[in-house]
Amino acid sequence: QVQLVESGGGLVQAGGSLRLSCVASGSIFSIKAMGWYRQAPGKQRALVATITSGGITNYADSVKGRCTISRDSAKNMVYLQMNSLKPEDTAVYYCLAQGSVRYYWGQGTQVTVSS
Repeated sequence: QVQLVESGGGLVQAGGSLRLSCVASGSIFSIKAMGWYRQAPGKQRALVATITSGGITNYADSVKGRCTISRDSAKNMVYLQMNSLKPEDTAVYYCLAQGSVRYYWGQGTQVTVSS
């Protein structure tokens, strides 16, 4: 089992920045890729960014150039730096870990961007 805890969400004005953090615990040796997804009200959960154990990253088109995902394996953490935030970035952001046989989710952290 892997447990994920996110932090760093909050209320920010459009154009501002936030950095989300996610710490993993438990069977961390089984973790392959990690990432961030988000779910806005009335919408499906959608990919934001992922990063493999080798550092290969992938971003949703909507956040390319504005967000950076990074990973500190020594601390079992993954980060999402979000810049130039827009009201449409408002959502609950979830941390994801790909284990050996299943995916794990955190409880989510709310990001609200005011116009």
